[in-house]
Amino acid sequence: MIGRIRRQLAGFALSRHRADLARLFRCAVGERTLYRKAATRALDILPTIAVPQPQVSDPIGAWLPSRVVPVLHQYGIRTLADLTVRIPRRRRWWRAIPGLGVRSARHIETFFATHPVLTERARALIVVATPDPVVPWENIRVPHCVDGSRGTFRAPRSMCALEANNDYQAISAWLDRHEAAETRRAYRREAERLLLWAVVERSKALSSLTSEDATAYRAFLRHPAPRARWVAPARPRSSSEWRPFTGALSPDSIAYALSVLSAMFRFLIEQRYLLANPFAGLRVRGAQRNGELDISRAFTAGEWELIRTNC
Repeated sequence: MIGRIRRQLAGFALSRHRADLARLFRCAVGERTLYRKAATRALDILPTIAVPQPQVSDPIGAWLPSRVVPVLHQYGIRTLADLTVRIPRRRRWWRAIPGLGVRSARHIETFFATHPVLTERARALIVVATPDPVVPWENIRVPHCVDGSRGTFRAPRSMCALEANNDYQAISAWLDRHEAAETRRAYRREAERLLLWAVVERSKALSSLTSEDATAYRAFLRHPAPRARWVAPARPRSSSEWRPFTGALSPDSIAYALSVLSAMFRFLIEQRYLLANPFAGLRVRGAQRNGELDISRAFTAGEWELIRTNC
């Protein structure tokens, strides 16, 4: 009987986030005399402690089951604010966090449904504190959970010829292969658009994109949306009003973009960074050229003259 009461008191203390008091009721039999006075004071304190309310800055370990905390930490999710923004992004948001599982995800959703004010505060905080996620290549900072370090289609790292640890670094290695400034800018534009779209619209790492994602990206290029996020008149890359698109792309422009991306994925496969190319064989209705990379963009005028002279 006494043991059951002590367990109930310890549980009550933990529900009030007072692990220090819970320890007084969990101590070994031989230590109870030593902590008797402290335990007596704890009995007076416990009824006065209000039920704690979660705050957006609270660590997830204070409110969630211990089994899910290490999994979330691996993806940079440490506070309730970090976790809140992941839930509304996609219907099956937990799929981007291997090891979480449906059961734990439902527990988390129930927790936030029980505390709607917490969700409102977290979203308001993010509106104020989070910079625009759609930024030029040189300013992109991809969250760890979608940076490709754990991409679905990553090849075994021991076999990779690149020193890249994530998708941004791998794409940079591909861009560095092209010395012509015009070519590099053109290829960077296509890689920049795809990486931003994957992270912002699909909540995925580029190295986790599927063939279905590639098809969705083709549709996105026809009508980039939401327009406020993706489309704007031409602005300097340093401007906060810069956007990746100035409007919808023509079929030929879409075909070119997809051919560049397919070439990028082929390179990443050849370097054993990736296992699959989701853009392979993807065609564009209405395009004059499908699946062909316009190599005239890959050489400078001087290089073309040298090619003509030696052919």
